[in-house]
Amino acid sequence: MLRFDPFSDFDALARGLLSGQAGTARTPRFMPMDLYKVDSHYVLAADLPGVDPGSIDVSVDNGVLTLSAHRTVPSEDAKWLASERFSGTFRRQVTLGEGIDTSGINAQYDNGVLTVTIPLSEKAKPRKIEIEHKGEPRSITAATE
Repeated sequence: MLRFDPFSDFDALARGLLSGQAGTARTPRFMPMDLYKVDSHYVLAADLPGVDPGSIDVSVDNGVLTLSAHRTVPSEDAKWLASERFSGTFRRQVTLGEGIDTSGINAQYDNGVLTVTIPLSEKAKPRKIEIEHKGEPRSITAATE
């Protein structure tokens, strides 16, 4: 269903290390997520605490699901004593496999968790194949001596 893209995480890490300074907005290094299958759909749950719900974007393009969101710095004029929470844009991409109904994907944001439901297409869902029986039923008799 999905493949991990390690290069996007390395790119975000390098940007964070090269541009991050103490007391300034830092680029988030990751967007933790869970992915699991339930019946005929996948569920992706991503942790996005404190992001502006209006900044969340979920899109699908050419078999790639992209999640992005933005958390702003409370105040850039503040005299920071500790700055451990990342601010900036979170972004995660997941490659979708064959058999996904991209038109049926939906998302909701609740209590800091973005939940994306990814349905399987009808042709990819498991199904029972009926066996046709042709001709008259035959009876087998045992030969006696």
